[in-house]
Amino acid sequence: MKIKRIAIIGGGTAGWLAANHLGAELCHDPEIEITLIESLDVPTIGVGEGSVPYLAKGLKRFGISEAELLLACDATFKQGIKFVNWLDKNVHGDNHYYHAFDAPYPAGIDVSSYWVSHASQRPFDDVGIQARICDLGLSPKLKGSGDYDGALSYAYHFNALKFAGLLAKNAQKKFNVKHQFATIVGVERDQFGLISHLITADNSSLAFDFYVDCSGFSSILIDKALKVPFESKSSELLTDTVLVQQVPLNVRENINPYTTATAHKAGWIWDIPLTTRRGTGFVYSSRHMSDEEALTLYADYLQVDKVQFKPRKIPMEIGYRKEFWHKNCVALGLAQGFVEPLEATSILVSDFSAELLARHFPRTIEDISVSTSYYNSVITYVWERVVDFIKLHYCISDRKDSSFWLDNQKEDTISFELKQRLARFKLRPPHQSDFFSRFDLFDHKNFLYVLYGMKFKTNHSVLSRQEIKHCETLFSDNDLLVGRAETLLLNHREWLEGLMRAVEGKTLK
Repeated sequence: MKIKRIAIIGGGTAGWLAANHLGAELCHDPEIEITLIESLDVPTIGVGEGSVPYLAKGLKRFGISEAELLLACDATFKQGIKFVNWLDKNVHGDNHYYHAFDAPYPAGIDVSSYWVSHASQRPFDDVGIQARICDLGLSPKLKGSGDYDGALSYAYHFNALKFAGLLAKNAQKKFNVKHQFATIVGVERDQFGLISHLITADNSSLAFDFYVDCSGFSSILIDKALKVPFESKSSELLTDTVLVQQVPLNVRENINPYTTATAHKAGWIWDIPLTTRRGTGFVYSSRHMSDEEALTLYADYLQVDKVQFKPRKIPMEIGYRKEFWHKNCVALGLAQGFVEPLEATSILVSDFSAELLARHFPRTIEDISVSTSYYNSVITYVWERVVDFIKLHYCISDRKDSSFWLDNQKEDTISFELKQRLARFKLRPPHQSDFFSRFDLFDHKNFLYVLYGMKFKTNHSVLSRQEIKHCETLFSDNDLLVGRAETLLLNHREWLEGLMRAVEGKTLK
């Protein structure tokens, strides 16, 4: 039987990403109808406001212009993440490093072995130029750069609710995705265990052929209806709670072209600048910090009165489904799994998973079994490696100021694969060959920035004079590029305001 009617349960970023990916893939088949069903009774989480460069690939495919994204979603450029105080302050003082989006050693020369043997001379950030561009507060794009084109690699910060709205508008206009409001409370299943109908709160019955569960933490289909078990990763990633608060942005305040992730004694704080405000979140482990202490430290960070401070509290269940595609249902977004947003992993995995589903979407009910095993294997691998990459930030820290950091360094909280990789990286720096799967969403380039930003110890290599000369030339060339940067690149806020003025000028004409 041909699959003609597709239901996406839940809006938000995940639901509308799915709608656009499926719409772009299937829009040429006039028999296929995609409907997104959204509940007015369930609020959107709406706190995932950072992304990675991978997102631009989908946005271009959807036909969304970059200017439209920037203006409609209060968006800013993100050139990486600035990690503050993830190392022991007693040893390193106030410290920070960048996980930048530019590739290490952009000239094509692998300088990691050289840096390991000269680590005390300069930060690993200097293997590229983007960290220093961030410190200078510059835009990654030239004044005349076109859509999705910059002098440096970049992603975006955006208002998550407005971003979902932009995706919704695009899916409905360009791919004819239907949109209706209903609260789904249950399902009916046929004799083969497939979902045949959705049951709404007003006792209506809605029939479709295929279902995409984007219902968030409630996981209406994959959990409550299909009973797919959840694989907890709370023994590896110890944070389980987040407090979130939006704060005003001063009109004269610099807009950082990066996310800031500041560590504290039981977790970390994100700080994301938009054009209109900052989005912040205080992530912590309730096993290592009381709610009262978290509130106090968060208020101190934001420099607000604790008595009047009422941030939103969200529990975090870290882990993912044993299966992501079961029968005629696929789970995406928070219904699929969740990990703290340390490296903008939530939107990355949602985007990747939705794209993979679209590329392997079955045309008939009988075809489902062909793709299910492959899809589940790929997404399971993705989640396992994402958990490892997040864990890396904790387990190689030398902080010893609380039980939280000490517990994160215990061997039994680190996966076998991550332990194996770290053992190899003690012998030599990461190579691309260490990441043999194309489904390693974080590869050697990402590991290099985190490992050596956090002073990870690797054995020295013996280098030839020519290799040393090449590496020294690279660092010297980087210094020259950074020295000229302010003559080539605009201030981040200035670039964004220039775009706004240009669009307003066109509108007036």
